[in-house]
Amino acid sequence: MSVAEEQLPSETDPAVLRETLDEVRRVIVGQEHMVERLMVALLARGHCLLEGVPGVAKTLAAHTLATVVGGTFARIQFTPDLVPSDIVGTRVFHPSSEKFDVELGPVFVNFLLADEINRAPAKVQSALLEVMAERQVTLAGITHPLPRPFIVLATQNPIESEGVYPLPEVQRDRFLFRVRVPHPSAHEELEILHRMSVTPPTPERVLDPDTLIALQDKAERVSVHQLVADYVVRLVMSTRSPAEYGLPDLAETIEIGVSPRATLGLVAAGRALALLRGRDYLLPDDVRDVAVDVMGHRLMLTFDALADGVDPEQVVRQILHAVPPPLVVWNQGR
Repeated sequence: MSVAEEQLPSETDPAVLRETLDEVRRVIVGQEHMVERLMVALLARGHCLLEGVPGVAKTLAAHTLATVVGGTFARIQFTPDLVPSDIVGTRVFHPSSEKFDVELGPVFVNFLLADEINRAPAKVQSALLEVMAERQVTLAGITHPLPRPFIVLATQNPIESEGVYPLPEVQRDRFLFRVRVPHPSAHEELEILHRMSVTPPTPERVLDPDTLIALQDKAERVSVHQLVADYVVRLVMSTRSPAEYGLPDLAETIEIGVSPRATLGLVAAGRALALLRGRDYLLPDDVRDVAVDVMGHRLMLTFDALADGVDPEQVVRQILHAVPPPLVVWNQGR
């Protein structure tokens, strides 16, 4: 078997990924959208921002996914008194040896949970930005690469206003997804009561880091047709020049359109979702399914739109409705 053939998705890959999701769902009640997006972000080598009120299983989902995948996990509770050395590490002087040694911080794991990320000050956010963007830490002039695979799962509470540092646009842009986590339904609430009021289920390991890296490589090789790539570009350009795409009303709503990272993110997330669904090619529906979570947090709305309470995710849905996807025609002879 050639190297190229080894990199193509096999028939067992979707089964393994479904087993991984099922194991996470054995612990997490409901929240199907959040669980799937966490898995897609992991396959796409992207970071994920979970936004929701307390108690909706954001932290539990991150810890459970790390256990099922088999990677190392660390949770950092972000607070206003946190300093960069608390997360990336520092130099420590040892009197016995009369020299400085580097003590690496808790970010050197496969899964980093940044709990209540918007409570940390600007210096900590800046240190975390290098971790997210470069996947490395520089201490005393020496660069230390982070373990592979590596993903930042951050949480924030949208209803908090005191003691909160809003994430800057450049840092929000580093997150592949911003996933809103709602309250569970009445049926799910009853299931939570039955499942968690006794001994909670313990997740079992399904994957290992090496297998996950191989799956990430296969996700990158999912085929993207030129028409689908053109559709991705049209979605992105419609946020920058909405009038040219039949959306003149959005010109007064959008201040700045999404960045090129949204273009790359739509393709990367769509490829990962296609692999999760058992395909080695990207469909327009895959792009449409991830568009809201990829583009919503990257849109900058005008002051008037913010004052009127316009939801950026609703703006993305309006764009999806207005920009037609390419028509998929199946060739039965091939």
